[in-house]
Amino acid sequence: MPISLLPPDTLRAIAEVRARNDAAAAGERPAAFVLTFGCQQNEADSEKMRGMAAEMGYRMTERPEEAGLILVNTCAIREHAEKKALSIIGQYKHLRAARPSLIIGVCGCMVAQPHRVEEFKLRYPYVDFTLDAAALHRLPEMVLARMAGGRREFPLPAYGPSDVPPVVEGMPIHRETKWRAWLSIMYGCNNFCSYCIVPHVRGRERSRRLADIEAEARALIVEGCRDITLLGQNVNSWGRMPDGSFPEGDFAALIGRLAELEGDFRLRFMTSHPKDASDALIETMARHEKIARHFHLPLQSGSDAVLARMNRRYTAEHYLGIVDRLRAAMPDITLTTDIIVGFPGETEEDFEATLDVLRRVRFDMIYSFIYSPRKGTPAAEYADQIPADVAHARFDRLIALQNEISFEKNKQAEGKTLRVLCDGEKVQGGETLRSGRTDGGKLVYFSGDARPGDVVQVKIERAEPFVLRGKIG
Repeated sequence: MPISLLPPDTLRAIAEVRARNDAAAAGERPAAFVLTFGCQQNEADSEKMRGMAAEMGYRMTERPEEAGLILVNTCAIREHAEKKALSIIGQYKHLRAARPSLIIGVCGCMVAQPHRVEEFKLRYPYVDFTLDAAALHRLPEMVLARMAGGRREFPLPAYGPSDVPPVVEGMPIHRETKWRAWLSIMYGCNNFCSYCIVPHVRGRERSRRLADIEAEARALIVEGCRDITLLGQNVNSWGRMPDGSFPEGDFAALIGRLAELEGDFRLRFMTSHPKDASDALIETMARHEKIARHFHLPLQSGSDAVLARMNRRYTAEHYLGIVDRLRAAMPDITLTTDIIVGFPGETEEDFEATLDVLRRVRFDMIYSFIYSPRKGTPAAEYADQIPADVAHARFDRLIALQNEISFEKNKQAEGKTLRVLCDGEKVQGGETLRSGRTDGGKLVYFSGDARPGDVVQVKIERAEPFVLRGKIG
């Protein structure tokens, strides 16, 4: 699997942009604004974009109107995310009119689609360049070219869904907190679910080397990180080569090795595919205290017929077997999932099968979505699309059931004392409360003295459907 460091052209571009910014700075450096849509992997990509911007001499800002560089990191998973991104990018037209030197780049999954690249080229004349996720290391070159008066650039992705792009190491990372971190361990996806655009916009699976992952994890722990999330589109297939072999070991071996590092931290991971949720992984999680008792295991549907049309390659029975093994090994585990409502051809019986799985598993929380056709995927061409009113009615029923379950699950925490990593504070009803997350990822508001990054023991006094409330004790 091809691995490379930042190319010389990228390093030269970083140095030249920084020199230009140093020369132009009059007391305060130019600012960069990065806006992120989409999943945790997009957030991790944005941290690299911020890191490269910082290396180029930009300071970070949360105000696009004061930025000299605006980067929008887009998502293509659902139509709503694309429309929202397009709307916001459209609002930057007046910023360019006010400041002609402003550089605007659109990056990420949306611009891995040729029709979107063409749209930005023709309909958004104030967008300077597009850059897909597999080519983010070229960001400094794009910025330098526009600084030097070069033409707008709209490259099509160099890698298609059947290609394996290289893994580029050495990109600087600018994280917003020191106590929580995303750690990407692999990129791309080989699953080709019939509804999903990810393999088409991020390419085939490729894994980072064990040594590089371990070095990054060690550095995070030394810097005081208390919560590390291992990321991948199909995270538990890490280590698999195109020929199906695992020369550096599989995901269970990786997370077990990281859990043996010294320090007070927790490891978690997302997103998993049920077909790769092995018994070895479950056993490793149960054996290591440093691996958070939380498993996000996307279901998508409880109907075998729908799962087959989705090309998910498991059945509801297989999925329930994984849940049983997880709970047998770790009775206190938090289980979360993804569910798609209104997939083409979904009957009322199919939807009831999904509700039956919710009642059987009793997830702590679900992330649910109404099916959104994605151009270029097989499901978008299915003739039996579900009417919007039917899909929305089913969605409402799903949420109503899960809200009841989530509340009942949270009620079980009342009276217990849980480990919580403090993230910040929230003012509510005139009272300042601390906020944080349990090892299972549940949101907690609590009273007591704690700073962001502190790990505290919180006694849960009251549960609500989506939050736990308590005090340090």
